[in-house]
Amino acid sequence: MNRQRILAAATVAAVAAGASALAGLLPTGLSGTAHAASAAVQPDAVGQLWTAAVTNADGKPQSLAPYKGRPIVVNFWASWCGPCVQEMPELSALQREYAKKGIQFVGLGVDSAANVKAFLQKVKVDYPVYIAGFGGADIARAFGNNAGGLPFTVVIDAKGAVRSTKLGQVKPDELRHTLDAL
Repeated sequence: MNRQRILAAATVAAVAAGASALAGLLPTGLSGTAHAASAAVQPDAVGQLWTAAVTNADGKPQSLAPYKGRPIVVNFWASWCGPCVQEMPELSALQREYAKKGIQFVGLGVDSAANVKAFLQKVKVDYPVYIAGFGGADIARAFGNNAGGLPFTVVIDAKGAVRSTKLGQVKPDELRHTLDAL
């Protein structure tokens, strides 16, 4: 039984890593950030984000609503996703760089609370991380991530408009370009 679980987890991780790698090779849209593999952002996507049932690493219910009215970068990730883990130091550095402009980065774990908590005990992240569980995939789909790949990053301006989406690892210079325009 354990062998089957390990094999299933390895398969899911491999598929996610492959989707993430493929996403980095896909052409971008006119905005330079939305991938051709992503569908259109649903009109209620930002509203779903603000009302999403999330918890902190200790399992305490939280809300993303306090971020409403601020520019925010939401990064959907999982502890088992290699590209997600690789980009976290870059996201932390960007959070420190753009905090003075009022831009807030937030991690949304599409993972179990136990996995996220264990990960955060080992790795320092300079932005809040919440756990959306596998319901986070539904939120990501609302932002056009129909492939379900990770990492997936969304930039929302202070007015609640989605300014960019990125399936796959962020490229810091591309993200800076988007953030500088906010």
